[in-house]
Amino acid sequence: MNSSESRINVTKSSMPSFKEYMEELKPVWDSRWLSNRGAASVKFEDMLKSYLNVENLYLFANGHVAMEVLLNSLYLKGEVITTAYTHCSTTHAIVRNGLTPVFVDINESDYQINPELIEEKITDKTVAIVATHVYGFLCDNEALMKIAKKHNLLLIYDAAHAFGVYKNGVSSANMGDAAMFSTHATKAFHTIEGGIVCYKDKEMFKAMPNLVNFGFTSQEEVDYIGTNARMNEFEAVMGICNLRHLDEEIAKRKVAGDRYYERLSGVKGIKLNEIPSDLKWNYAYFPVVFDGFKSRDQVKAEMEQHNIFARKYFYPITTQLACYKGAYGTVGLPVASYVADHVLTLPMYADMTVEDADRICDVILG
Repeated sequence: MNSSESRINVTKSSMPSFKEYMEELKPVWDSRWLSNRGAASVKFEDMLKSYLNVENLYLFANGHVAMEVLLNSLYLKGEVITTAYTHCSTTHAIVRNGLTPVFVDINESDYQINPELIEEKITDKTVAIVATHVYGFLCDNEALMKIAKKHNLLLIYDAAHAFGVYKNGVSSANMGDAAMFSTHATKAFHTIEGGIVCYKDKEMFKAMPNLVNFGFTSQEEVDYIGTNARMNEFEAVMGICNLRHLDEEIAKRKVAGDRYYERLSGVKGIKLNEIPSDLKWNYAYFPVVFDGFKSRDQVKAEMEQHNIFARKYFYPITTQLACYKGAYGTVGLPVASYVADHVLTLPMYADMTVEDADRICDVILG
């Protein structure tokens, strides 16, 4: 490794100024109300509802527990159609709720779950579709909603990558029956740790606010078998500050993304996602599939020799993880397997410069 070259990580958290964060934090500090949905959480919720154009949402300690509680609040039993091209958290949340994942392959074009393969997997035990918006691009919501309505299924989105993404002016938060966003520090929008669930039907998800807080429905009554999944006030303050600057942070990420497209588009053996004209993308990740160029692993190793660190994301697919291998029968997922074996997500964060992107592309193309 060339130690004289500055390190470029795959991501770097966007941060408000220390002064801004401390000024927003001061009322929390003075109040000593540090958790249990204090004033900062309430303010943050209101800001989010306005930004995402939703009526109902809840804040969580992290994205994984948000998805677990989301599914838990529905008290489902049976099978869930889902994707193996996702973070293991998605599958864990399904399985830890006693549900059986039924895996469907992805599209070659954008790596989202393939709607054309879903109906053949539906049985009388199927209760829901849990789809993941991968890399900030969006699933075919129209096709999935049509299938869900036809078969009376719930449609739940793991939208961990898709905060602030819009299609034809419609927020990803308004797609499906509910959408979970991760606000972990590595995301385009973060609250240090955290998660958000946006949902449409209050009655359907009426258990959620109680499940988050051990199942308490009053100070002396516990009507649900709940958990502790609350976002704390320090995280809510970070969310308040970062939400103010999100659009400008995404614009800064776009600068590096545009340079990647400029340098890597049209290179034989390199496949980039096309950005649909009707999509407002958040530049959450920058996936590159190496298909006939150098191998993915060779590119990754060469980058590390220059102090640049990319990520094989998602690799391996869920069905190949030790905890799931063989657990749900033999599943043929040729597209997901191929993409996982060839994909590399390049560094992407708001503080990246054009020079950083050029340095990365020089190594890839060298």
